[in-house]
Amino acid sequence: MCRARAHWTGSGATPAPGLTRITPTIRVSHGQVPAGDFGRAAPAGAVSFSVKHTEGVNVEVRCQSPAEVGPAPGSGTRWPLDKGTVLRFSMSRASTEVNDNKVTVSFYAEGGQPINQAGVFLTGIGISLDVDADRDGVVEKNSPNKASWTWGPEGHGAILLVSCDKENPFTVASDCDDERVFSREDLLDMSRMVLRTEGPQRLPRGYEIILYIPVSEADKVGVFYVQNPFFGQRYMQVLGRRKLYHTVQYTGGAAELDFFVEGLRFPDDTFPGLVSIHVSLLETLSEGIPHAPIFTDTVMFRVAPWIMTPNTLAPVNVFVCSMKDNYLFIKEIKNLVNKAGCDLKVCFGYINRGDRWMQDEIEFGYTHAPHKSFPVVLDSPQDGGLERFPIKDLLGPDFGYVSREPLFEAITSLDSFGNLEVSPPVTVAGKEYPLGRILIGSSFPISAGRRMTRIVRDFLCAQQVQAPVELYSDWLAVGHVDEFVTFVPTSDKKRFRMLMASPAACYKLFREKQKEGQGEATMFKGKGTSDTKRVTINKVLSNNILMQQNQYVQRCIDWNRDVLKKELGLLEEDIIDLPALFKLDKQGKAVPYFPNMVTMIVLAKDLGIPKPFGPIMGGECCLERQTRCLLEPLGLRCRFLEDVCSYHGRLGEVRCGTNVQRRPFAFKWWHVTP
Repeated sequence: MCRARAHWTGSGATPAPGLTRITPTIRVSHGQVPAGDFGRAAPAGAVSFSVKHTEGVNVEVRCQSPAEVGPAPGSGTRWPLDKGTVLRFSMSRASTEVNDNKVTVSFYAEGGQPINQAGVFLTGIGISLDVDADRDGVVEKNSPNKASWTWGPEGHGAILLVSCDKENPFTVASDCDDERVFSREDLLDMSRMVLRTEGPQRLPRGYEIILYIPVSEADKVGVFYVQNPFFGQRYMQVLGRRKLYHTVQYTGGAAELDFFVEGLRFPDDTFPGLVSIHVSLLETLSEGIPHAPIFTDTVMFRVAPWIMTPNTLAPVNVFVCSMKDNYLFIKEIKNLVNKAGCDLKVCFGYINRGDRWMQDEIEFGYTHAPHKSFPVVLDSPQDGGLERFPIKDLLGPDFGYVSREPLFEAITSLDSFGNLEVSPPVTVAGKEYPLGRILIGSSFPISAGRRMTRIVRDFLCAQQVQAPVELYSDWLAVGHVDEFVTFVPTSDKKRFRMLMASPAACYKLFREKQKEGQGEATMFKGKGTSDTKRVTINKVLSNNILMQQNQYVQRCIDWNRDVLKKELGLLEEDIIDLPALFKLDKQGKAVPYFPNMVTMIVLAKDLGIPKPFGPIMGGECCLERQTRCLLEPLGLRCRFLEDVCSYHGRLGEVRCGTNVQRRPFAFKWWHVTP
């Protein structure tokens, strides 16, 4: 868009009397410059005027009456000089030289006698700050939508990635903490922003162009520009935490200056995700007078969110810790991973430092913009021996890292990421959640129990695209949602099923087997523990205390079931109940009575399920048989993994000791309507 710089003159060396009062300030609006109020400032005795101008200028006459607004007539036409008459002019193209365009106003007395002339010299400068506002990978020129941001398939607005990966292996911090760029690959994470200028070879004296960001956004966005372009293409940060403005070197003619923009932090409770960058043309009226902006162009970005991946997405890598007592478990996991067609990554002792709970330490997700996508791991505030693992083994080129640490809140077991799950895409009462909904465990609403720390909950909510649902998990000793709910993919219209732990389903199955004469079938055969007590179906069914405890557990699960049906838009046929039993510890918290099959690992159609060691009938565990009957008709393959010694005895299961990195959604998150 052309911006005009004006210089007024009168006829001869000295302006006509009164013309100094109509000298315009260069206050630019939509490419127009107000020329002044001729009714107050015209020469004495003037009753009309005419206008002529060079080819590159557009002129408009504005009177007090809206009906008298219109383009200026030819140079032979005269307009009455009424009170409030204003002349507005704009440039239709950029100048090639300073003062290369002119508007001349001739004033006339009664009877048509010329009195005097006033002229304004114009310099047109084109300035446009541009971004990929329509999200097609192209930085279009002067998009009408570049200064705003809207959601949905028909939405618009540019997108930034947080540069939370690390391209340089010799730096300690993520790229977003480094104010230098030495790698071309690092620029590929950033969004391109182009400053297009057009005009004479130099700016008129007293003018300059600056690029700037608000103080409130200095810690949220960084802008890089090439330094010494002929010596290695080194890029330096010109806007960011320590610099709020950058003076642009005007090069003359038609020029495009490429800037690269990165996000410095993900949205959170104090940052909604929107950042603006401005460019202004500054003018000083005379030496000693500060510069003032006469034109500003603005672009807006939204920082791309962190997005979780549900079990229904394809697995890429499976992570597990190597411990002294889980060699056989890793061997079984490796076979499962090979069948699923993904890779196994083993974290050895020098990194895990005796910590086996891979699921509790991290949650895999990703971030996505039109130009790029890469995985990002969210680090739990609940640090154990695996504290160094995500930074030392995961953070790297195109693999990001983010964490949220509370300053004052106490960290509990509910801050581990076994307590963080996400549903597949759902539709609830007509509202679509195409990226699913996050599930987190908490205390019962009226109790003062354990909750996930606020800073993590606020972070998850602020991403906006996977609206979280709080469930009640504090009734469990460990307190994780993955102990009573998970999701598996299916190939039917629904595309998934929700699995829930169910004491009621277990008691129903045991009673059926008891009626069939299998009451003395023994549990825990081959469990590999020192517990020599013989447990049969009859003993389980006759244990009134255990039954009462499981009635309580079932009520807790049913409360969550109702919440999940409402918040995920599920019907009963979308839910599968897997047999499970619990017992209460001395604090009244529930722990699994036998390995909890819901706490499984899901690798596409292949399921790694904790081996329950249920009653053996005909050489087969009846719990395993029941689970196969429920899941295999859906096209799923069940593999039961022995985890008693490695995990179950420590109040964990297969999923707790593993973690899965998955492919991202094909769906573009900016098409969501939060």
